This record gives sequence, C-alpha cells and structure tokens, in this order.
Amino acid sequence: MSLRLLQHRSDSGERAVIAAQGDTACFVPGFTSIRALALHAIAQGIDLAQAVANAGQGSAIDISAEYEAGRLLAPIDHDDGAHVLMTGTGLTHLGSAEGRDKMHREAAAAEKQTDSMRMFLEGLEGGKPAAGEVGQQPEWFYKGDGSQLVDPGAPFTMPAFAQDGGEEPELAGIYLIGEDGTPYRLGLALANEFSDHVTERHNYLWLAHSKLRQASLGPELLVGAPPEHIEGSSRILRDGEVIWEKPFLSGEGNMSHNFANLEHHHFKYDLFRRAGDVHVHFFGTATLSFSDGVTCQEGDVFEILAAPFTLPVRNALTRAAPVQVAVKTL
Repeated sequence: MSLRLLQHRSDSGERAVIAAQGDTACFVPGFTSIRALALHAIAQGIDLAQAVANAGQGSAIDISAEYEAGRLLAPIDHDDGAHVLMTGTGLTHLGSAEGRDKMHREAAAAEKQTDSMRMFLEGLEGGKPAAGEVGQQPEWFYKGDGSQLVDPGAPFTMPAFAQDGGEEPELAGIYLIGEDGTPYRLGLALANEFSDHVTERHNYLWLAHSKLRQASLGPELLVGAPPEHIEGSSRILRDGEVIWEKPFLSGEGNMSHNFANLEHHHFKYDLFRRAGDVHVHFFGTATLSFSDGVTCQEGDVFEILAAPFTLPVRNALTRAAPVQVAVKTL
C-alpha cells in the first residue's frame, strides 16, 4: 500500500504530521511538519518511509473527518513562504496540445503550425530520453511563492483584474533542497493549477501573466516511486449541482515527457538549488473545462480526485476587491 503523508493543524493551532496507508492513518510522533520530517531523513541518510517507521506510531485519526473539518493543510510549506517556489510545465501530456492549440490558433495563420503544437511535437519526440541523456526542454512557467499556495479546502481568490479563473487538474512534484544543493523529491500531490485562460487565449505571450495565480494541493503527499498511470475526475459544481465533469489522466504513461526530464530542466538552474528551499512543480494536464466552453463564475466549486489519493482538492472561486497601486518616486 502506498504511504501518504499529511499535515494537520488542530483547532488550538498545534501542528502534526499524519502517515496514512490504505484506510489506516496515525500521527507521526516528534514532527510538526513534513518539511521537518524530510530534513531529518536527509540528515540520517534514510528515506521518508524509513523515517516514519523509525518515529513509531502515534494515535489513530480519521483523515476524512479531519479534511471535512478543515484541519488538513497543504502537504508542504515553509516558515517563510518566500522560500516556497511554485513553477510548472505545460504541453507535457498526450493530447494536451489540442486544448492549447484551440486557444492559440486564432493568433496564427491557418496554414502555420502554432508554437504550442511545435513544442508539443518536440516533447513527444524528445521528452523521454534514455537514462543519462538530456531530453527536449519543455515549456516552463512561474506561478508564485508560498503566499499563493491555498490549502486543499480553502477558496481561490482571483484578482479583480482577472478575466477568468479556471481549473487545471494535475500532479505536482514536491521537492526540498538539501544543504549540499541536492534536490530531493519528497513525493507527488494532487493539484489544481488554477489559471486565467481568457488572458492566455488573447496572446500566448501573456501565458506568464495568466499563470500568476493561486494554486492548491490535495492534502496527501504520495511517497515513493510514482505510479505510471493515474486516472481521476475533475468537476465543477454550481449551487451544489455538477455543471461539468470529465476524467483526466496523468503519470508518465500518459505524458510526452518523463519526470526526470522535467526535473532536469528545472533544477539545472543554480537559483533553484538553494539549500532549504521548497519547490512545488506542476506537471501539466490535458483536461480543461475552458476547452469545452465552460465559463466559471464566483461561487463555483472545483473538485479534483484521483486514486491512489483518497481525498480531493476542493476550492470555491471568489474574486478579490480592486486594489489601487501607485508607484512613488523616492
């Protein structure tokens, strides 16, 4: 059974780590965050599963009930949110070019292949290199720091100036940089890489703007070798009724790039190997309600679920009040 790690905060504010396997979940004694547990494992030269085993077994807990009560947090964080870097890659999944190409086609001549399609085809050809070789460089984007990471049941707040707020059901790799600059993958989390697709559709050069939005992770960190195939469901509820639902696929068996290639092209940059930093890297999707013509509204609820994760990432959509920003000269 897959080991899943969760972060818990009691009503009094006390934090703890939970280890879950199958239907059983228990507190992990001695640790108040997954990051602290990972730092301990690195220092001891052991993996996370062994660190959990060494810590012993605390009291049992019902993670479903704790999720519904709002006591489960994102499965990674940092005392200083500026040391959490959220980034991602697109056009990484088989079929993912179709939706993006539809969004960008109007910006290019009908007989001309779009940059999106070209990048997808290059990844299809060179995104899974042999061991020890460097594959095709993927699309890459920056989402923000830890201040943009929303807990798994908390609402998204899109900016007042946003033209859209739409879901992207994905997997995210969770990483911690060791003291010697080595990136350690702690595991995978279910994710909603929330984006502004109307802004992106206007001009693909606005992709960077469209991605500067919040994101959310499911509460479970899946530890160990990632599954080759993950199949889940993404849906939108409005006034309690499902208005759109679609299955989505992820895992390397459904991708044009493998994780190792995506990780190489992220961590090859020195600034992404700063000791102690946390990285949340979104691996992309091929399934969007926006591609099916859905326009999300304030109050809509996004819900994403996929085995072997047992809990969803569920976020309502809200909009921030306008903010007037004026630059002063000193």
